[in-house]
Amino acid sequence: MKNIYISVLALALLTTTGCKKFLEHAPDQRTQVNSVDKVAQLLASAYPQANYIPFAESASDNAEDKGPTVGTEPRWIVQPFYWLDNDDDNQDSPTYYWNSSYEAIAAANQALESIEKAEDKSGYLPYKGEALMARAYAHFMLVTFYSKAYNPGGDNTSPGIPYMVKPETVVSGQYSRGTVASVYEQIQKDIEEGLPLIKNDSYVVPKYHFNVAAAHAFAARFYLFKQDYAKVIEHASAISSGNAFATITRPWNTRYRTYSSAEMRVNFTQATEPSTLLLIETASSWARTSGPRYGFGQTANNTMFVAANVTGSRWSHPVYTSGGVPHYSLLKWNEYFVRTSPNATIGFPYTIVPVLTADEALLNRAEAYAQTGQNDLALRDLNTFASTRITSYNAVTHAITLAKIESFYKLGDDKAGLIKTILDFKKAEFITEGLRWFDVLRHKITVKHNVLAVDGSTTTIELGPDDPRRLFQVPSQVKLSGIEQNPR
Repeated sequence: MKNIYISVLALALLTTTGCKKFLEHAPDQRTQVNSVDKVAQLLASAYPQANYIPFAESASDNAEDKGPTVGTEPRWIVQPFYWLDNDDDNQDSPTYYWNSSYEAIAAANQALESIEKAEDKSGYLPYKGEALMARAYAHFMLVTFYSKAYNPGGDNTSPGIPYMVKPETVVSGQYSRGTVASVYEQIQKDIEEGLPLIKNDSYVVPKYHFNVAAAHAFAARFYLFKQDYAKVIEHASAISSGNAFATITRPWNTRYRTYSSAEMRVNFTQATEPSTLLLIETASSWARTSGPRYGFGQTANNTMFVAANVTGSRWSHPVYTSGGVPHYSLLKWNEYFVRTSPNATIGFPYTIVPVLTADEALLNRAEAYAQTGQNDLALRDLNTFASTRITSYNAVTHAITLAKIESFYKLGDDKAGLIKTILDFKKAEFITEGLRWFDVLRHKITVKHNVLAVDGSTTTIELGPDDPRRLFQVPSQVKLSGIEQNPR
């Protein structure tokens, strides 16, 4: 919705006239960040208030073409489905996410600088931890979307994204993207320094901040990309004391089954949900897109929620139709409409997004166990996951075993079968949440999209493992700051 371009500076100063004078004067009281309370307030802005799901989900193999009779679609849905660049800076576009991420980073860096200047730093330490984790998270999301996927043990010298560690004091500065390797090194440094400082009692509502569990969940995701499986297991295990994941993953086959559609929309993104670890408020229209031409359709529904899975039964997720078949939804999203004034009829839509969950962390740990040959532990995590999702779950008849996996997938390899099971579980669980794109990148999965013509014919388009379009395009405006765009 913002009709301005924000470069890496994260400040839209359109002219250099008077810039020196502008930078010498604090524009508002909040910029005088000189107390623990002000640092804490500033960090509320240290999270990207933009939604990556629309373009990540539309580009993935969770999206399908439901046919040309559905109607027109916004560019931020159409472009990523065809893997075309979209340089709009409207909500839900890659450019909007880039800009919002650097705005969040700017807030984190300002908080860190203010903490560094404080004489007594003891009261600031939990907020220093939050600022470092928030900075690491925003940079990780940026390097994931706009750079090549990290290649463990391979070449990571391809362009990364500018890693900002200080507040900006100049206009139209020049920046380097560095390399994927250098960005990952800095992310890891921020995680290792920041995570031990986090304290949950520093927040009124911890799940809107990097609380301890959220910090470990993010660390587990990061190390999964690095294929440092020991650290994935370490951090994912730290989320639930006593390994009680069955009590903190989403209760699809119990409580969720009792909800009305209205209750489902409200509760999925509530901070009171045990599975939710970190929530971010995003300026987004995603909650309105349950019935687009490109998205969750008949094929995905039949494959994931109608057919039996490796347990021998079906997922219990209540799947709804929005406007009729083939438009499907799990009613995960609830729009919050903010009016421009109390009496206004216009305003801005917002969507609350659970960006880190116990469910993802459990499956990330299962993959780490599988990758390291700890098959029994991988099966334990998969069965824990299934126990809260299979209707009338029975630990005996629905138990996932290596023999059952081989019978279902027929891959002839225990490790490959476990990984396939985990990826399929994640694909179904996080549909319409954008996380499938991460697995597409990590496992170099070829994405195929069907395209339906008016005459009823179907063609297939593909996005292969080495296709440069797997990197979303950086905004063209940042070329002014010396940042090269991704090749096409």
